Amino acid sequence: MMKLLIKITAFVVLLNIIAELQVITFAYNAKPVKSDAIIVLGCAVYGKNPSPFFKERLNEAIKLYKEGLGKYIIVSGGKGPGEDISEAEAGREYLLKNGIPDNTILKDDKSYSTLQNLKNSKKIMDEKSLKTAIIVSNKFHLKRASIIAKEAGINASYSGVFVKRYFYEEVYGFLREAPALLYMYLRTLANI
Repeated sequence: MMKLLIKITAFVVLLNIIAELQVITFAYNAKPVKSDAIIVLGCAVYGKNPSPFFKERLNEAIKLYKEGLGKYIIVSGGKGPGEDISEAEAGREYLLKNGIPDNTILKDDKSYSTLQNLKNSKKIMDEKSLKTAIIVSNKFHLKRASIIAKEAGINASYSGVFVKRYFYEEVYGFLREAPALLYMYLRTLANI
């Protein structure tokens, strides 16, 4: 019985290592490609202000937009507990303050998960006849976001941020993503 338990534990650890390698490899090999839209995945808002992680995502979107890699920026995210406005609205206001024209900012303020962010962003893309997107999030989140984007039918490339001043939170994000990725794989297998 003990040998079986050791084998199962070793197998689970091995699966997590493989998943972690996928997360890291995807994060550092992702390259944005010129697209119709830039989708900024929602993140926490403190009152009316984007959190440091969200602000870095928005800054990345601004950089990509100014480099001509997207014509529109889609900001996504609903209003969570402790947030005075939706993540999408906080993102929109931040983009406007940083010189992004209002007519290029599209908003999804109804979503509460990455899956909803991307499904709602896909609807917005379809309404505007946008075919391709760059998805912006933290680097640790990109692999899982890529699977969800494929599920949502989005033809996407990816651009990730790593917020150095929150190094430990970023490392924790990378570690947390391996089991989340495994869960997604298991969920996909169960639906087959």
